[in-house]
Amino acid sequence: MFKCSYFKLFIPAVIAVMMAACASSPSASPSPSAAPQDKSVTLLFNVQSPSIDPHSDVNYTAVRAGVSETLIKVNKDLKLEAWLADKWDSKDGQHWTFNIRSGVNFHSGKAVNAAAVKASLERSLKLNPSVKNALHIRDIHADGQILTITTDKPFPEFVSELVHPNTAIIDTTVTDDFPSGTGPFKVASFRAGSELNLDRNEQYWNGEVKLKHAKFMFNEDANARQLAFQAKTADIVYRPPIESLELLKADSTVKVDSLPSLRTHQLIYNMNNNDLKKTAVRKAFDNLINRDEIASGIMSGQGTPAQGPFLSDFPFSPEYITKQFDLNAAREGFKQAGYTVQNGKVANPDGKPLHLTLLTYQSRAELPLISQLIQANAKELGITIDIRQVDNIDEYLAAHQDWDLATYSSITAPRGDASYFLNAAYMPEGALNYGRVHVPELTGMISQLNTTVNEEERNKLALKAVTLIDQENLQSFLVHPNNVVAYRDYVHNWVTSQSEYYLLTQDLDVN
Repeated sequence: MFKCSYFKLFIPAVIAVMMAACASSPSASPSPSAAPQDKSVTLLFNVQSPSIDPHSDVNYTAVRAGVSETLIKVNKDLKLEAWLADKWDSKDGQHWTFNIRSGVNFHSGKAVNAAAVKASLERSLKLNPSVKNALHIRDIHADGQILTITTDKPFPEFVSELVHPNTAIIDTTVTDDFPSGTGPFKVASFRAGSELNLDRNEQYWNGEVKLKHAKFMFNEDANARQLAFQAKTADIVYRPPIESLELLKADSTVKVDSLPSLRTHQLIYNMNNNDLKKTAVRKAFDNLINRDEIASGIMSGQGTPAQGPFLSDFPFSPEYITKQFDLNAAREGFKQAGYTVQNGKVANPDGKPLHLTLLTYQSRAELPLISQLIQANAKELGITIDIRQVDNIDEYLAAHQDWDLATYSSITAPRGDASYFLNAAYMPEGALNYGRVHVPELTGMISQLNTTVNEEERNKLALKAVTLIDQENLQSFLVHPNNVVAYRDYVHNWVTSQSEYYLLTQDLDVN
């Protein structure tokens, strides 16, 4: 990996290219004389999406682009709000009643009623195993605008799971290539991995949609996103290169948002690897991680070192012993695990050097750099790490086992609760359990959490679970990155959210 000195060498070249692009590119700012109905905006996102089917797309493009909506949404304070369901109730956490909002139509023109919602949820359950595993639905009934759902066990957090974009409601009777949602924008065209073009939904149920058109473009190359923004072919760029922030802030026509996100970058261990299934080995690997260099060097201060999966101010984050980068402690950890250390180099009990494969991906530009840092530090111990970059990390991790380590990033508390991540990452059937973690004691804790109603008791159970995860070092948590967005000063009502779920909204405007 690039040590900080190498990383700094990379920055001037990138900035020089970007400044040249800025100097030579004509302005694409909206014309002051443009009619209000012709307003449009282009957003450049960092993850390519091969699909806009909200029930299967792991990038949540349909919800992020304002095409489809869920029954419940989460606000900026991470509190639940009514959306397509205007109220809901459960007396026991197992039998739920939802009132589906009246006066809402799909883009197809069909009215949204309980039967349509039922059909949409059933489609999501059928297409997406992670939705099925998360919702635990036993049966659904529809009567007019009243939807009743029974889960297979008491599940107090069920309603918060309906915030997830993969549960978005669409018209299942439409056979077109594009989803028919209820959002402020309708799909005009879509090119997989390239761009999504949107038109205003003139009949939007929640009032005026300020933009007539919007474009949601994809590019995983951070420098290419930055060049496009500097060339003014995009109005909003999601996650520009961190090294470009000072240049962006110096431009009076640009606004930059940077706020702590609910996201955590992680190092996943494949428990099918005979070495990594040992707790002592995982702990030794954790000593190879220089979190301060990641946060201050690679992230240029746009993140904080992570001691666990959640931000420290959550009530289910324990008081951690600060994790230190220490090569000698790593060597000692390998010794305690039964490995030999000669001349500072580690070999397994059979005398063979360790050789591992680490997966990473480009849509988060810092992850390959973090991977190289881990690779360089492991080399100091004689451990060889081969880095492989893949296009779709979720699909690859789910379908393959030819890897040992993986850098990964996920929003760990999108609704301000620990249960989402604990269920997804550590339950045997969890959608994010790519490392094949199976710890019966932890499974029991999470199962108890899932049936506990009292918030204080839930936090205590989550705290116990997170403490066990730390004790066993089931993953290494690297850094909590800031959510960084740059946009032109003529863009109004843009909101950089911690949840990252809602990007193109009815209120987004340009002048």
